[in-house]
Amino acid sequence: MGGESMTHTAPRSGGTGTGPVGSRTGQRLSGLAVALGLVLFLGGFAWGAVVYRPYTVPTSSMTPTIDAGDRILAQRVDGDQVRRGDVVVFKDATWANAPMVKRVVAIGGDTVSCCQDGRLEVNGKEIDEPYLPKGSPAEISNFPTVTVPKGRLFLLGDERGSSVDSTAHLTDAASGTVARSAVDARVDSVVYPMKGMLERPTGFEALGGLSSPGPLRTLTAAVIAGAVLVLGGGAYGPIAKRAGAARTRRGSAEPAGVR
Repeated sequence: MGGESMTHTAPRSGGTGTGPVGSRTGQRLSGLAVALGLVLFLGGFAWGAVVYRPYTVPTSSMTPTIDAGDRILAQRVDGDQVRRGDVVVFKDATWANAPMVKRVVAIGGDTVSCCQDGRLEVNGKEIDEPYLPKGSPAEISNFPTVTVPKGRLFLLGDERGSSVDSTAHLTDAASGTVARSAVDARVDSVVYPMKGMLERPTGFEALGGLSSPGPLRTLTAAVIAGAVLVLGGGAYGPIAKRAGAARTRRGSAEPAGVR
């Protein structure tokens, strides 16, 4: 018996057990990442559905800011939150029996007229309007000074030559103005084709504060971060399993120890 030698195979880890792969800490962190990711992802979409409304713009009256057929996201706002320069979605029965998209150029108490040096004039100040089509005048024809009644808005399209806006309703009882209460939403972004967030027009800044952008960037960041966390956390299991299998193959290739 003394000449006998016994061969023992060293125990290997990462075999074909049916238990969970990866370390316990890794499993907990991956589960936490997936849970947090789902909260951010689904919460971002839910928040967006509450805050924003999608619209498809049927006309070219807001070109080049918004073209016909563009899809926009508009933040639900109260009419009292609207500021000069905002692009808004509103509905007024005397204009059309459908939502319309125009830019607010004057609010209650303002005087607005055109044109001085080819520019719109609000409260005696010439307004710089870089969003108009390049080389186009503020209006194709002058209109008399209008004093906007309290609680109402004076709205124009960015394509002044073809837009049916306040200038087309100057003979109405309200001198072409629209009630603040008619506003349903403020346009924040053109999402298709992707043009990004609308810039706040600084030409109106000297007349008063501009509105702040809505939370669209924050919502988008939350959705993207949530997706990354869900994918990353979900990938931990397969990655840990593959790593364990690789270690097992390396271990199996080593010669057994002899004692």
